[in-house]
Amino acid sequence: MQILVTHGNVAKTRVLRLSGLQLGLAVSGLVLSAMLLAGVVYHFVFFAAARDGWPVVNQLVQLVVRDEIAQRDRYMRENLDAMARRVGEMQAKLIKLEAMGERVANLAGVKPSELKPAESKTGGKGGPYLPVEGASMETINAALASLGRSTDQRMDVFALVESRLFESRLAALMVPSSLPVDAALGSHFGIRTDPFTGQPALHAGLDFPADPGTPIHAAAGGVVVSTEVHPAYGNVLEIDHGNGLVTRYAHASRILVKNGDIVKRGQIVAEVGSTGRSTGPHLHFEVLVDGVNQDPAKFLFGTAGRTYTAAR
Repeated sequence: MQILVTHGNVAKTRVLRLSGLQLGLAVSGLVLSAMLLAGVVYHFVFFAAARDGWPVVNQLVQLVVRDEIAQRDRYMRENLDAMARRVGEMQAKLIKLEAMGERVANLAGVKPSELKPAESKTGGKGGPYLPVEGASMETINAALASLGRSTDQRMDVFALVESRLFESRLAALMVPSSLPVDAALGSHFGIRTDPFTGQPALHAGLDFPADPGTPIHAAAGGVVVSTEVHPAYGNVLEIDHGNGLVTRYAHASRILVKNGDIVKRGQIVAEVGSTGRSTGPHLHFEVLVDGVNQDPAKFLFGTAGRTYTAAR
């Protein structure tokens, strides 16, 4: 493409030769320059018209702004309604959780008075009313704060219930309710004819005849407080289970633990023998509460263990 440039005062004519690429670049530059100029003019003219309140332009600006505000309000309202519905669902679940917590607490033996702070034992109850539609951000925030406080209270309740359940489980582990030896019961607790003198005498425990070397198990968890050789009991050990409760294992051929050892329920602590004042191999088993002999059968076969735990 050729462009001829002439001027009245110049005799010679100039010729500009442009290739297709150069022509395209030149046209694009002109178009971009025109668009930039139009944008600058629109910016200054439109904002000046909006600021000065030109009739037509001002009405257009108000329409645009009103539409933007309406869209923003509609978007916020939809989100607020969704949040309100979600908070309502959370409140309903928390009510169910509260009822479940009270039932579990009752099963764990936690009194209702322990689940409430002192200021909540009397007086009315209430909370924010949260309609599903039309809830404000302030109402939702208040409901969320209330849910947070209620959730913290539920967590405290379940922590208390967990503690009580752990106490009950620990107490059950400390009550001698497991057979100390795998053998049939021989002599019972109470008055019997003494095998050596033939006279009536108190038998302060249970006898379990068994072969020598038969394992003797701890009837409950506790601490070994005594291992000795006694004239009457022979090789004897005592386990303290706490709260004044002690079990005694006598006539053992061998003791497998020492003073201060912590033993678990069912752990092997000795072996059956016939040491001390004994007529044959057997385990003599006693239960003492605050130093007073009790009938071990009530712990091993009856309800004395549960009664003892509740009383303590």
